[in-house]
Amino acid sequence: MGKLLSLLARDDSNCCSSPRYDIFLDFENAAPTDTERDVYEEVQRVLLDSDKILEEIQCYKGAGKEIREAIADPSTITQERAWRAVKPLVDKLLRFYNHSLELKRVVPRLLGSLVGGSMSPTQHLEQQQALVKQFAEILEFVLKFDEHKMKTPAIQNDFSYYRRIVSRSGLINAELPPGEEPHIGAEVANRMSLFYAQATPMLKVLSEATSQFVNDNQQDLENTTETLSTMAKVCLRMLENPKLVAQFSREETSLLVLRVMVGLIILYDWVHPSGAFCRSSSVDVKGCVKFLQQQPPPKAEPLLNALRYTTKHLNSQSTPKNIRALLAA
Repeated sequence: MGKLLSLLARDDSNCCSSPRYDIFLDFENAAPTDTERDVYEEVQRVLLDSDKILEEIQCYKGAGKEIREAIADPSTITQERAWRAVKPLVDKLLRFYNHSLELKRVVPRLLGSLVGGSMSPTQHLEQQQALVKQFAEILEFVLKFDEHKMKTPAIQNDFSYYRRIVSRSGLINAELPPGEEPHIGAEVANRMSLFYAQATPMLKVLSEATSQFVNDNQQDLENTTETLSTMAKVCLRMLENPKLVAQFSREETSLLVLRVMVGLIILYDWVHPSGAFCRSSSVDVKGCVKFLQQQPPPKAEPLLNALRYTTKHLNSQSTPKNIRALLAA
């Protein structure tokens, strides 16, 4: 099942000291065991589309020029040109949205395997590394997608124009390819509008899916949040330990682990009733932030901004002043 180092150790010889989380999570080569395989294959079918989705949103250019021309000079020619520019982009936006629905569907299945039962969170992480790897890949996808979306205002502009045009569809007579519908159904369009109105739409979907899992499995609330916090601590210990980092065969794996650590904090903050920043939190927010601040700014700043602007409880009264100061922009 890949390179698994050892195990939960304890600091020094004090049996009462806090545990260290010296587990190597094989984010590069973990392969599913027989017990993981069914869930793994279901999730993997969804993850196969994630890279393509990221490529498309990263290269998203928008139809701003055509839209501006159609608004300034609303002739048949300019409107048809705008339509032909916008329609393929909206098809992309629909694919992005549908992918979010697939994530929302498989995340509870994944969590159902990774929490609860007779195993502790540490045992889940050690013995189900292929599923842990997939959860990490979902977290990385969510952070990357939302980062690109926040930097692409054309997405909302294009979809707003599209909806405005289809509501006056009599003005559009562009010849569409055979079998292509002229527009998305009103209900789906409304849901897409709500999705893209979010600053971080994929994070919202992931948070809602995780919260729904907890609501449907109240007995696993503590197990779920403990698994998230344990995995975050393991990621931090891996990054702090040169011997564990040396196990990575690809340089970009360190950045993946960094993103996953931040994604886990954000998700914990949305799912746990008291959030990740309060004194009773089991997440080592201070340690994670200080480690981030030691990284080169191009790596650190997007992730620090994610903690500043996409968490739920950072500005709550329960958040200690030193944590707020640590994350001050």
